[in-house]
Amino acid sequence: MSAGWVAGAVRARALVGRYPGAQGAREIARGPTLDDALRRLAETPYGRYARTAGSLPEGQRAIAATLLWHLRVLAGWLPRGGARLLAPLAAGFEMANVVSLLPAPDGRRAQAAEPYRLGALETAWRTLATAGTLAELRAALTASPWGDPGDETPWALLTGMRMAAARRTAVAVPSARRWAQGRAVLLTARELFVHHRSLPESVRHDAARLLGTRAPTAASYRELRQSLPSAARWILAGIDEPGELWRAEVRWWRTVETDGAAMVREGRHGPRAVVGAVALLSVDVWRMRAALESAARGGRPGEAFDALV
Repeated sequence: MSAGWVAGAVRARALVGRYPGAQGAREIARGPTLDDALRRLAETPYGRYARTAGSLPEGQRAIAATLLWHLRVLAGWLPRGGARLLAPLAAGFEMANVVSLLPAPDGRRAQAAEPYRLGALETAWRTLATAGTLAELRAALTASPWGDPGDETPWALLTGMRMAAARRTAVAVPSARRWAQGRAVLLTARELFVHHRSLPESVRHDAARLLGTRAPTAASYRELRQSLPSAARWILAGIDEPGELWRAEVRWWRTVETDGAAMVREGRHGPRAVVGAVALLSVDVWRMRAALESAARGGRPGEAFDALV
């Protein structure tokens, strides 16, 4: 194992040890007001960005920005090319940047926060950022590792990127393939049976690489469950109807946390330890963002937050 991977794994484990965890999230969630929660948040490792946050969106963005910063620092500790392992795991930040390029329902482009600075974790953002129209954005995605989203509507562009992120993760991060399959199942189930939208052909193709050819074209939720490969059935086990998919989402996060903790505990230095640490950091971000939302409601957590802490 190279010195770079050893240093990266040590650094990753150290980051995990500093994050607030479930107990810290509970304290944030209790509020009793958002201001109280933001003050507590500023005393955690999220304080680098959270100290200036004054609203729920600002606080939640500060939490996400902290994760990105730590991933960029971590990438700097890895050997040459190591950032390619982290880029698919950080794809959500590039997707968030693309959202800022899309028009609002009224046709106007909403005023967005400053784009996330991706550094070595960028896939194609500098090219995507220059797109002046949805057609140009689709063309830029098609020419990049993201691939063609299949259409140039805002929905198709984002759906294509989300499925592409799962496909890229499964290919580039073998230890995260289980998570990528679970994410592909959730995206497919929601689009087909909650929003009642057929997947564009290119998105179906990406989904088929993870789930087989039957699942992306299933005519019913039951058929989707039955057509999943054995390795992906865990995500919908016991979820009998599309309205319960939020439970599958919580299960996905719990699985990422359990798998990530096992990778970190293995005690070996290398890519698996780094991927496991990134998983735990990402779960903490999800949990802390939900905790802030609970505080904004007067300390009343929702079912998903309760299920994860």
